[in-house]
Amino acid sequence: MARATGLWGTLTAPLLRENPITLQILGLCSALAVTTSMATALTMSVALTVVLTLAAGLISLIRRHIPDTIRLIVQIVIVASLVIVIDQVLQAWFFEISRALSVFVGLITTNCLVLGRTEGFARHNPPLPAMVDAFGNGLGYSLILLVIGALRELFGKGELFGQTILPLADEGGWFTPLSLMLLAPSAFFLLGGLVWAIRSVMTGQAEAPEHVAPRQGEPAE
Repeated sequence: MARATGLWGTLTAPLLRENPITLQILGLCSALAVTTSMATALTMSVALTVVLTLAAGLISLIRRHIPDTIRLIVQIVIVASLVIVIDQVLQAWFFEISRALSVFVGLITTNCLVLGRTEGFARHNPPLPAMVDAFGNGLGYSLILLVIGALRELFGKGELFGQTILPLADEGGWFTPLSLMLLAPSAFFLLGGLVWAIRSVMTGQAEAPEHVAPRQGEPAE
């Protein structure tokens, strides 16, 4: 029971309490680049989660046999091999989405989240906890991408997954798409607002202020 509880905590902690994007600020490039639609955000989320989970399991299995001096090289080779497989699968069965994602699937290899979990957790733990941790971080990453993707596609196009949700003014409706939502800066501001909202609710995530204003009557240092 204690082991199951530990695995459950490992799985759920990265969703909000230890989310890799909003707390650790990892994987920002894809959060800004591929969230113009739910389809690309979902595909990227699934691809990264699969790669991260499989890579964590493989690295954990051979962790006692990897020389410390070349551990990063071995990890990158394993991750890159999995990314190549995922990229080929996308090109074979989901070509349009693969073309929309462009080079960003390949950049999973250098994603800080992937290397961070393989180096920081999988290399020191057995396969099952390592894969549970990786899967949980993949879900946390996916949650943020899907939230931002939904907001950008809904207000930028009036659609979700390509289906019209808000009636467009060009078609006799009332909604005028906000084209700014489809540009990278909008993702940056949405992500910043999301980080602020989460840290306002979960105050333990807020960073300590770098400067504390002196009390009234006290000299400033």
